[in-house]
Amino acid sequence: MKARHILPALVTSALMSACALTPDYVAPDPDIPQAYVQPADGGESIANVEWFDVFDDPALVTHVETALRENPDRAVALARIAEAREFVQITRSDQYPFVDIAGGASRGRQSQFVVPGADTDDTFSLSAGFTFELDLWRKLARATEAARADLLATEAAYRGITIQLVAEVASTYFLLLDLDARLQISRETVASRSDSLKIIEARYERGTVAEIDANQAQIQLAVAEAAVAGFERRVTQTENALHALRGGFPGPIERGKPLIDWELRSSVPTGLTSELLQRRPDLVATERAFAAETARIGVAEALRWPSVSLTGTLGTVSDELSSLNRNKAKVWDIGTGFLAPVFNSGQLKAQAEAQRDRAEQAFLNYESAVREAFREVEDALVGVRTLYAEQQARGRQVRASRNAARLSGARYDSGTIDYLEVLDSERSLFNASLEESAARQAALVALVRLYEALGGGWAP
Repeated sequence: MKARHILPALVTSALMSACALTPDYVAPDPDIPQAYVQPADGGESIANVEWFDVFDDPALVTHVETALRENPDRAVALARIAEAREFVQITRSDQYPFVDIAGGASRGRQSQFVVPGADTDDTFSLSAGFTFELDLWRKLARATEAARADLLATEAAYRGITIQLVAEVASTYFLLLDLDARLQISRETVASRSDSLKIIEARYERGTVAEIDANQAQIQLAVAEAAVAGFERRVTQTENALHALRGGFPGPIERGKPLIDWELRSSVPTGLTSELLQRRPDLVATERAFAAETARIGVAEALRWPSVSLTGTLGTVSDELSSLNRNKAKVWDIGTGFLAPVFNSGQLKAQAEAQRDRAEQAFLNYESAVREAFREVEDALVGVRTLYAEQQARGRQVRASRNAARLSGARYDSGTIDYLEVLDSERSLFNASLEESAARQAALVALVRLYEALGGGWAP
């Protein structure tokens, strides 16, 4: 057989005899609930709606878009994808021959004392060499399979960071709107209590009310003033936090519609429970991690068996540059190498068992992530429903407290009650107003968390 026919024959024979030492990967099929426990609307899942349609506010959309463009964590995740993609190419290259080209030219003379009559000699050479490991046990194919799974896991992690970033920006923005509302309530309360204090002090000076009434009014004014200072501090800190998510420096934050104008929902459509497995990036990432570790079992098992490599060289060597292309100048060789573990077989077996243990851990991580995902969805669903009910109750409480404060003030002015009842009514109104705003904000954040828990924002 001619030399040019030897290599293809050997490669074809090796590929036909190649076999995997482990079965092909089969994606897990976890036993999941057929429906969510908490009630939800029918129809297409809210997770299929783009985030800018869920959060319908130009200012919030701008904040999210800026964060997606400038946030450093997302940029790092994107760089990890590029690295993983290059590693796939590196690993995949091991399945193909490595070819090197070499050339050289030299001129020299040996000692005539050693070689009588030696003269100056010229040597020119040009050759191509190759090495190729036959993938008899699919070791190299399994390594490439693991690298591809790692790449997909990295891409899923990037999508997870994206969804988490959108949720964090929206939640922080709603907190900022809530703090704006509570700051405004506190300032209005300060103005109202300041006016009341002036009236009480004037009555005290005329001797129509006791000094304790003036002291109680001063106390309540100080409480409201302290609340103003506290909310001003939290507003600035929350603005700074939102700027950090946007990848910027501290400063004022643009607002859109106020918190009270945001529509609340008592329930939303969630879609089928099976969609969660394909939609949530963390589940995709953990499943791909399991696939990668499973493929590496094949790599570890293949290391326990003999490996065969082919090597070859084809080139020309001549003492004249013009003669390099002549048949007489041609040189070639082809060979095969065999390597089998002997004394370290126990070590390689232990390595394979350790890899099986790592794959088992990856599978358990996936099962745990599935259970955690369903817990998060159920928690978010109950949060949406109960926080909506809580906000509605807080609204009724505010309306009743406002009317009670009005009636108490009128009764005090007419002299039928003492000032303690007025103070109690005003405290109730102030606290109820703050709690109603906080409940509205919590209800909106619950919707954000549900959107995040369902894996909203990208198509499976």
